Amino acid sequence: MKSEELRKIQAPIKEKYREQPTAAIITLQASGEIGAGISCKVATGKTLVEAGLHPATGGNGMLACSGDLLLEALVACAGVTLRAVSTALEIPIEQGKVIAEGDMDFRGTLGVAKDVPVGFKAIRLSFELACNASPDQLAAITKLTERYCVVYQTLTKGVPIATSYVTH
Repeated sequence: MKSEELRKIQAPIKEKYREQPTAAIITLQASGEIGAGISCKVATGKTLVEAGLHPATGGNGMLACSGDLLLEALVACAGVTLRAVSTALEIPIEQGKVIAEGDMDFRGTLGVAKDVPVGFKAIRLSFELACNASPDQLAAITKLTERYCVVYQTLTKGVPIATSYVTH
């Protein structure tokens, strides 16, 4: 996609959001069905993903790990955002790879050590790009990718989560 094409697609959307700010507030939703054993089947846009325990917590490795899915969501969002940013800036990227790694101490999630936090201790996001971007262009791509990546911003800034339980 060329920069002009992206601008042409996004221009009316941006204008609508400027004129009607509430139109930009959209609720995204994910849902899943509690599965057999210790699993949850999550419907994605394209397929059904069955998540289960990571082998470090007793899983057999046959089901997706929620931690991996979180990193995969970061990779997907950062990759799409980077491509959109580079397209808008007219900086061609021939090909690229996005890698997310996260360190987790499973003693926390298993309740083995109460002083160990549950969740990732650190996440590293890296990009391997085949392009001829100058250092200034690469700095712009980096700044804008981090600024506009939804998953990156949510993880770095945090967001309140309201939880409810309904029984039938």
